[in-house]
This record gives sequence, structure tokens and C-alpha cells, in this order.
Amino acid sequence: MPTSAIDGKDAAAIQAVTEGVAVCDRSHWGRIRVSDDDRIRFLHNQTTNDFQILKPGQGCDTVMVTSTARTIDLATAYVLEDAVLLLVSPSRREFILQWLDRYIFFADKVQLTDVTDETATFSLIGPESDAIIEKLGAIAIIGQPYGNHLILNDGLIVAVGSGLASTGYTLILPVSEKEKVWGQILELGAVELSDRAWDALRILQGRPAPDAELTDDYNPLEVGLWQTISFNKGCYIGQETIARLNTYKGVKQNLWGIRLSGFAEVGSAISVGDEKVGKLTSLTEIADGYFGLAYIRTKAGGVGLKVQVGETEGEIVAVPFVSHEYP
Repeated sequence: MPTSAIDGKDAAAIQAVTEGVAVCDRSHWGRIRVSDDDRIRFLHNQTTNDFQILKPGQGCDTVMVTSTARTIDLATAYVLEDAVLLLVSPSRREFILQWLDRYIFFADKVQLTDVTDETATFSLIGPESDAIIEKLGAIAIIGQPYGNHLILNDGLIVAVGSGLASTGYTLILPVSEKEKVWGQILELGAVELSDRAWDALRILQGRPAPDAELTDDYNPLEVGLWQTISFNKGCYIGQETIARLNTYKGVKQNLWGIRLSGFAEVGSAISVGDEKVGKLTSLTEIADGYFGLAYIRTKAGGVGLKVQVGETEGEIVAVPFVSHEYP
């Protein structure tokens, strides 16, 4: 991931996430509709979370992994009355469509539909997002658990959870309503958050991204996505590896934040003295230096560890999106 340079407008939007409310247009993210009779069983068997306990109006985060439990993508699933709507990373949309399709067998009643172009997605982020949700007519969703959602008359889905660690909501709506709803949200006081500012926030908060933290090199436990994994749901792709890692405490590295005194190249080795202990995976510029995400060997330590990235000094810090123990 390239470094994001934060300008004044982005800085104001990031401040709004902490003190007010910001809105980010995430319409370029992928939206895949999974329908027909076997949809719940199918997703239950293909991803890490437990779909069979979910009822319409509920949702969850889940991870797509390879047969050896290497990460493909972190997705959010919303269970509707007649389908499940998956929100997936922009760079993974086509891959996941093809990947899921490969696991649909002749007798399976499962339909996959790419609805990205006919829908839009916004994230409302920040402590004052409740006020906007109320004015949009979705007061009933306020205070409900993560992933819970309701559908308003114009087809607008309002779901709990901003996509980041900050409080907020995700809105999915027909593309025909996009300009109208976006205008309403800005009129109600939300500050526009650019893609660049979103990327800076996801790094500061530790949300992993494909091709950076989510790659063939890492499994979901190393990433710290414990909340997306069911350990008692039975068989799914990658389940044996994940169960073994958990049972035998086999996690050899963890994803952390890293505060850096200066610039460092993404992909650089991280060391303590002469010993290589990790790798820098993402970087963004902040007011007093740089902040990144990095995988650090479990045995080397965690929060407070002083490290070197090339000539640059760094310190390992916690990030709120991930955790390193079962919740």
C-alpha cells in the first residue's frame, strides 16, 4: 500500500470521525448477492463465521480463506429475507465471485449475482452518526448489535457498523437513490471522507486490506480476526488448519500498529538489533511522523517493543480493529 499524505480536508474529516460524523462513499467496494434455498448452508461451509445462527436482519464479518487457511478477504455479510448480501473489498470482487462459483456443485441451490453496479454503499463514521440515522428514518436500528440492519421503503439498507473500529453505520442502496441520499447526509452535517483518508484511518485502526495484510502469507488468527471465526461450527474451507493453530497455540506472528519516527518502505524488514522480527505491510503519514501496520513474530513481543525499520526507529502499538486472543 502506498503512503497516504493527509491534507487539511482529510485531516478535518478524520477529526470528524472522532468528534462528529464523516461519510465515505464506498460504492467501489464489491456487493455480491447470494440467493436460493442453500445460500446459508453454502456460506457457512465456505467462510470462517457461523451463518446458521443468523436470522434475517442480522449480519457478521467473515473471512474467505484458502484450503490451508491463508487469507483471501474480510467480508461483511447481511442476511436478508431472501438472500445474503456480501460486501467485499474492491480488489477482490471478481476473484470472490469466481472462487465461490467454483464451490457450487450440481445439486446446490445457490445463485451468485454481482449487484455492485446497481447499488451504492456509504459508511457513516463517528459518534454523531446516530443523529443522521434517526433523520433518515432508521431510529429502530440505533443501539442494536453489529451487523444488524433494517430496510427502509426506498430500498435503503441501514446496518450497524462503519467498516472501521469507529462507531457508525453502513448504508447500501439502489444506485438510483445515490445522489439524493448522499446530498441528504451532507446537508445533515456529515463531513466527506475521501478514499485516501479512509485508507489512513484503516491503517491507524488496524483494518487489514487485501494485498497488504490479507495475503497468502497470513492466516486469520495471525491477522487478529478472532471475532470472525467460529470454532464450533464444524467443517469449512481451511477449518482444520485454523482449529490446529488455536488448539496448539501455533500463531507465530501477529498484526500490530507501528509508530515510526520517519518514512519507511512498505515491505521492509523489521528488526530488533540484528534479528529480523517482522515486516511492514502498510504506511500512512500522520501529524508527527508515520504510522504503519506490521506483522511481528510472537516471540519477539508486542506493545511497547522498540524496533528498527531500515534506518527508522519504531515502536509497536495496539490497534483497535484486531485482537490477539479469543474474545
